[in-house]
Amino acid sequence: MQIDLKHARKHTIEAAPRGIDAFMLEPHGWVPNNRRLPVVIYRQALSPGDGDLAASFEDLFERNEWPPQWRDGIFDYHHFHATAHEVLGVTDGSAEVIIGGPGGRVVRLAAGDAILLPAGTGHCLQSFARHFRVVAGYPEGQQWDIRREALTPEELSKMDVLPFPPLDPIEGKEGPLVEHWLHAA
Repeated sequence: MQIDLKHARKHTIEAAPRGIDAFMLEPHGWVPNNRRLPVVIYRQALSPGDGDLAASFEDLFERNEWPPQWRDGIFDYHHFHATAHEVLGVTDGSAEVIIGGPGGRVVRLAAGDAILLPAGTGHCLQSFARHFRVVAGYPEGQQWDIRREALTPEELSKMDVLPFPPLDPIEGKEGPLVEHWLHAA
C-alpha cells in the first residue's frame, strides 16, 4: 500500500487487517521529528502468550538486519535520536508514550507491539503498567545518540539523509518500512 505522504501529515493511516498504524509528524519546537518518514506502530507484532517476547523480538530484529542493542524501559523525558532509526519491541507490560515531543501524540503500547521511530522522532514515557520493558534495535552500522536539544543545521542535514535498511524490522522484505519508507525515498 502506497500512501500520499503530503496528506498523511494530517491523518493517521490504519491498515486494520495487519494491525498497522502509520503517521507523519511535523517538527515541534526543538524536536525535529522526521519530515520524510512516518512513525509505524505494529499492533500485536508478536503474540504476548508466545513465551519469551524479549528473545523473540531480538531474533526477529537480528534476522531483519536491525540488530538488538539493549533491553530496558523508555526514558521518562523527551528525547530523540539523530544518528539512528530505532525499533522498539514491547516485551512486558503496557505504557502510554508521547511521540513527537512535548505536547505530541500519546500512543498506547502493550506487550507484543512494536514501534518504528525514524531518526529525529521525539519520544517519552508518560505512564506505564506492570513491569514495562522493551527491546531496542537499530539498523546495522548506525549508532544511536540521545538528544534533548535542537540540532544544528549541519546535524539536521546529516539526519535527513541517514540511510535506512531495505528490510522491515518485523516483516522483512514486506511490511510498512518497505511500503512507507522506501517509497518516500
